Amino acid sequence: MNIANVLTAYSTQDGDGVNISRIPGFDGKYLDPFLMIDELKSDDESDYIGGFPPHPHRGIETFTYIIKGGFEHKDQMGNKKAIKAGDVQWMSTGKGVMHSEMPLSDTQDGLHGFQIWINMPSAEKMRDPRYQDTTEQPTPAVTNEEGVVFTALAGNWQFENHTLSASLQSLAAEAVLADVTIPQGKCVQLAPLKQKKVMVYVHTGELITTDGQVLVTGKLAILKPGSEINLQAKQHAGVLILAGNPLSQPIAHMGPFVMTTQEELKQAVSDYQSGKFGSI
Repeated sequence: MNIANVLTAYSTQDGDGVNISRIPGFDGKYLDPFLMIDELKSDDESDYIGGFPPHPHRGIETFTYIIKGGFEHKDQMGNKKAIKAGDVQWMSTGKGVMHSEMPLSDTQDGLHGFQIWINMPSAEKMRDPRYQDTTEQPTPAVTNEEGVVFTALAGNWQFENHTLSASLQSLAAEAVLADVTIPQGKCVQLAPLKQKKVMVYVHTGELITTDGQVLVTGKLAILKPGSEINLQAKQHAGVLILAGNPLSQPIAHMGPFVMTTQEELKQAVSDYQSGKFGSI
């Protein structure tokens, strides 16, 4: 596995005082086409009980994956869903979405999940929004003889002799995502993916690379294009694999809006302030 860069998540807050770990990519330098990786992981409800009250988005896709606990999603399109452990939710916000994500009241054992932002091609940023989740079409998963669990969250994947096709198939920039659980000492090998940007994020335990480098929780390894994926768990590990094709376009970012030019960004703010995003 050929690693080009390793980034480290840092602690911050978002929403109503929610404590998260974040790897930002709004400069387009390392993560393109991804814009941000946020991980929420806590057994203390004070870290997340405030949730994410109603707020707008334009020009991005949000990808939410819950490992433990859950959120209730609401938006101005009329969607109201409980997103629980194992569920994935995707919004292609296009020209505008208003939504909220609040912790489920019956969450007892803490919360662990992700929200990942994917940039949209400039020509698609003003199309109508789209929504999809996996509450009625569970994410496909397979467990091999060594106890490795491979879950296809979005897109198509080949794991050993298994082809897994997630119900989410139309992410921007041909993005695909998977979650892999690896018992201590066991390995996972995948052939090079077709996407030019491939990254591995350690959310649980530790990995050890083929050259002896240790990747601990909160580390993101960005692979060189065309690299195979070779994961060995130093400790029982949970790993997200993210892949997509860089858009290589300018990024104009302000809070929940990501456009291509400053003029488009000013228009997004104006449209929101004038009520064009609707309400929940």
